[in-house]
Amino acid sequence: MKESSISPELDRTDRRILQRLQRDGRMSNADLAKAVNISPATCHRRTQRLFDEGVIRSVRAEVASRHVDRGTLVIVGVVLDRSTPDSFAAFEAAITKMPVVLDCHLVAGDFDFFLKIRVRDIDDFNKLHGEQLIGLPGVRQTRTFFVMKEVVDNRPLDF
Repeated sequence: MKESSISPELDRTDRRILQRLQRDGRMSNADLAKAVNISPATCHRRTQRLFDEGVIRSVRAEVASRHVDRGTLVIVGVVLDRSTPDSFAAFEAAITKMPVVLDCHLVAGDFDFFLKIRVRDIDDFNKLHGEQLIGLPGVRQTRTFFVMKEVVDNRPLDF
């Protein structure tokens, strides 16, 4: 899974391939080719190029969290004690080692980072918070938001 620093040119056919695969990553090459009105060989070549150039980063199953005992979604705002490249790097290195953290974003504003975490329940999060999160490098403060309802989650990109 290589990510290119050069943005490749995407034509209308590339975009149609991407839109279809966002909706159904399990489509066969033959079905995809038919849906975007190109030959299977051309479709395969274009799809492979989109992978090679890092436009498509991965294809994976989207698992229903409640079926694997991770039904509680928590957003955590993190404030570090210093805003320096070294403190950011130390925090980022530590957070990438925590599989429970689904997303971590450096943000501007009142917080330095936002974390998206899925846990079993509030007790599970309380343990994680007390034993791991507040002990991460440079953490001065956290603010926790328990998600009451997921209105839109992981929507395909609109382009």
